[in-house]
Amino acid sequence: MKKILLIEPFYSGSHKSWADQFKNNSNHHIEILSLPGKFWKWRMYGGAYTLAQMYLDLDFDPDIILATDMLDLATFVALAKEKVKDKKIFLYFHENQMAYPWKEDGEDKRNNRDLHYGFMNYNSALVADKILFNSKHNMTSFYEAMRKILKAMPDKRHKTIEELYKKSQVLPIGIHLKHHDIEVDLPYRGQEPLILWNHRWEFDKNPADFFDALITLRKEGYAFKLALLGEVYKNAPKSLSHGLEYFKEDVLVTGFMTKETYSSWLQAADILPVTSIHDFFGISVMEAIYMDTYPILPNRLTYPDLYKIKENPEIFYETQDEFIDKLRNALDEKDHKSYRDLCKPYDWDSIIETYDQAFID
Repeated sequence: MKKILLIEPFYSGSHKSWADQFKNNSNHHIEILSLPGKFWKWRMYGGAYTLAQMYLDLDFDPDIILATDMLDLATFVALAKEKVKDKKIFLYFHENQMAYPWKEDGEDKRNNRDLHYGFMNYNSALVADKILFNSKHNMTSFYEAMRKILKAMPDKRHKTIEELYKKSQVLPIGIHLKHHDIEVDLPYRGQEPLILWNHRWEFDKNPADFFDALITLRKEGYAFKLALLGEVYKNAPKSLSHGLEYFKEDVLVTGFMTKETYSSWLQAADILPVTSIHDFFGISVMEAIYMDTYPILPNRLTYPDLYKIKENPEIFYETQDEFIDKLRNALDEKDHKSYRDLCKPYDWDSIIETYDQAFID
């Protein structure tokens, strides 16, 4: 058994769930050192100083330090050098800033700051002994982006990518999928198919294409109801507010909710049309598929690898027209195939042994 200090500068949402669940399921002794999950840019710039001071004051002597990608690990190691010199350092990428899409009208894009956070990830990877990514897409997109950026530098281009690859491994995120296997009163039992959206209400989930397809099919005469779940942000895309207004008679529920209520809507839903332009793993997508919601997935990001596109081409699309066609077919179909078995390996009961072994090898 190893003693592991898990450092999470953004202890909220999926990051918090992952840290807590790893700690609760592992045979290793894990302690969590964290900061509240807000002000993500400041966490990346300033979190290393605060967490280094907290670590120096901490009465816990770990064998391994496990940091997530929101930590400027190079700065942390420099500030806490007297206590980290004999520790093995692991870095876990929930996401990577090199492949994260930026809003075209965002402040960082306007001020040419969109590479700074990515270089923090790169510097963190350089000082880590072992690098873990939550998906193959996450790892590949990070190294492809870094290779292009370093190649464009004026001189002394670091030839580090292959060395970083050698100490990298895909360790998929664990999820409490079985927690959704509960008996609940279904919130909807109507005749019309229930279409599910269960993502954050942000631009990178691409609500514009989602509602474009729905409006097209509504104009063709298709009837359906909508469950628009997920955390609502104050700067949610206009396409979401437009969609809510257009389908105001068909939207049965919106917003964030308790776990039990969320599970009940997953069980009630029929079809999951996914239009995201960003997902390094996609927990909400996997939760819905596990509960037998029929997925329609883009042939991009992490989905082709997780859901085996060669074996299941029927659930993937390339273009918006093909997306609309597949959604139309799903609305016509009464009995949908289950893809639940593709998700089972990612439940904590199944994956925890792989996790524990990763910190022994």
